[in-house]
Amino acid sequence: MKKLINAPADVVVESLRGLAAAHPGLRVDLEHRIIYRADAPVPGKVALVSGGGSGHEPLHGGFVGRGMLDAAIAGEVFTSPVPGQVVEATRNVDSGAGVVHIVKNYTGDVLNFEMAAEIALEETGIEVVAVITDDDVAVQDSLYTAGRRGVGVTVLAEKLAGAAAEAGRPLQQVADVVRRVNANGRSMGVALTSGTVPAAGRPTFDLPEGEMEIGVGIHGEPGRRRVPLAPARQVAGLLLDPILDDLDFTGGDGVIAFVNGLGATPLIELYLMYGEVAARLEKAGVRVVRSLVGPYLTSLDTAGCSVTLLKVDDDLVRLWDAPVNTPGLRWGV
Repeated sequence: MKKLINAPADVVVESLRGLAAAHPGLRVDLEHRIIYRADAPVPGKVALVSGGGSGHEPLHGGFVGRGMLDAAIAGEVFTSPVPGQVVEATRNVDSGAGVVHIVKNYTGDVLNFEMAAEIALEETGIEVVAVITDDDVAVQDSLYTAGRRGVGVTVLAEKLAGAAAEAGRPLQQVADVVRRVNANGRSMGVALTSGTVPAAGRPTFDLPEGEMEIGVGIHGEPGRRRVPLAPARQVAGLLLDPILDDLDFTGGDGVIAFVNGLGATPLIELYLMYGEVAARLEKAGVRVVRSLVGPYLTSLDTAGCSVTLLKVDDDLVRLWDAPVNTPGLRWGV
């Protein structure tokens, strides 16, 4: 294992310490492993909280700031944060307008965020609405989930709901944005290599040199099947066809197309993949109105990518274009 670390047990805290040093506009609580926007709680604003296992950076800590999250909680690598961390974050960002939890559909995350919301309500009276993302069409159930996994749509939901909260929308309307995004988004991923968890010191799964895993999860879970390595044009079809079969993306106001890198795939390849995706979408009659390309939801050092499509309307496009200022996503400021 070759990694730029000191000790495997210290990776998460030392990474958060580096994040704090690089972005002094954030507040980082190393004890509870929580990243806050500097001005939280923002008076009168619905607060957004998300989090999960580390190893997916910049998700979630890199999306804390104006126009996105008010706080992000870091669990151990590929491990859910515990309820106490979530309660701490929820208390510290609530301004009285309520808190939305954006939770990826992994069993540990769902249970721990649910418990934290109950504790926050009982102990402090904070109104919390939790919305679960489950956009992965690859498998119905996996090693980590009951039902579909929450993946790329989570990034889009954090941006869009963050803009809604920044605009002053009330609690239920902000939560409804997350629900709309999840209902209208679908994702699928491919891995060319496995990632290596620092504490394990070896790849999560064995993937022979000439094969790729179609439908892989962000924790290295197996997907639909293993197939021989193929050109990008063919890979784009293997990812897009199940997405387009699952939901009709034609008509309406178009889609946001998101090609996401899983950690070890360079931008030259991600843009090449986006070109193939865009060509296939045009042929299928799907109109792209906005795009996002880059490593925004990673799986440590996994080589590969995922594709996410989100059906949008005028309101969602306006929310997408609204200013955002975070370490991982920034425009309009």
